[in-house]
Amino acid sequence: MISLPPLQIGPLRLADPVLLAPMSGVTDMPFRRLVKGFGAGLVVSEMIASREMLHDSRRTRELLRRADDETPIAVQLAGCEAEVMAEAAKINEQEGVALIDINMGCPAKKVVNGQAGSALMRDETLAGQILKAVVDAVSVPVTLKMRTGWDNDSRNAPRLAEIAEDCGIQMITVHGRTRCQLYRGEADWDFIAKVKAAVGIPVVGNGDVVTEEDAQALLERSGADGVMIGRGAYGKPWFLSQAAHYLRHGQKIPAPPLEVQCDVLLRHYDALLLHYGSSVGVRVARKHIAWYCRELPGEIDFRARINRMDDPSDVAREIEQFYMPLAERAAA
Repeated sequence: MISLPPLQIGPLRLADPVLLAPMSGVTDMPFRRLVKGFGAGLVVSEMIASREMLHDSRRTRELLRRADDETPIAVQLAGCEAEVMAEAAKINEQEGVALIDINMGCPAKKVVNGQAGSALMRDETLAGQILKAVVDAVSVPVTLKMRTGWDNDSRNAPRLAEIAEDCGIQMITVHGRTRCQLYRGEADWDFIAKVKAAVGIPVVGNGDVVTEEDAQALLERSGADGVMIGRGAYGKPWFLSQAAHYLRHGQKIPAPPLEVQCDVLLRHYDALLLHYGSSVGVRVARKHIAWYCRELPGEIDFRARINRMDDPSDVAREIEQFYMPLAERAAA
């Protein structure tokens, strides 16, 4: 158990400083609503390309869909043009977003090849111009998510954090890897402490938090003001609430019983069908179903059956038939 005060992001106060990371292809509205419903302090949209937002593309409209029960609503923007990102931020503010997050951490090749995401860490001047333009364009808090640097020879996150604070950024999240590491190796939680020491605004640590003990260790080693959880929430939308409880009380609360997990999965599945339509929804659901059933007996054969199914009703029936015997045995 550690002291865990609320997280203040400008005028926005989060009682539980345990945040859901923005993850492309994962943190769509159905998943965010589930995580928020279990008690997460804040959920953030998938990364949205600023220029595409200005063009009002179908894909961008889909990413922008959000619900009232996600409040406070946060949107992450990516791009490499200050004016474009500022205009995109204005659009989001007009739509009722409570917070704008700027992406300077995405390591994906298609993003960095466009000089966005973590590529911006190599150009501190341009990064500063973008940060200042977005902050000046909106009245809601603007935050920054980045990595420790581009590679081990240029871990400039502390310097970029100082620039961000000078530009008016209200919070910084640091993933404890360089861009060149991608997701390999271990996140360097100790290095996040250097970012924390460089600024007076809140710093949130991110990377490799898959257990409650990980969340505590990250905060202790980094001195961060909060923790952001990404892959640790795959198939476990309740995990952020477990981590927050452990940090506050030093006690673990168990995951929901398998019968409840089945109900959560079916609700998630139905929401995906509604969000994307039946045909696309079934395909999007496959990865989530695989994450939910990890380490359960018979998961490999179950996933194989699901991946061959295209009929939404067949998938729902298969989920129930897989979980119910396991739930009954666990209850007995």
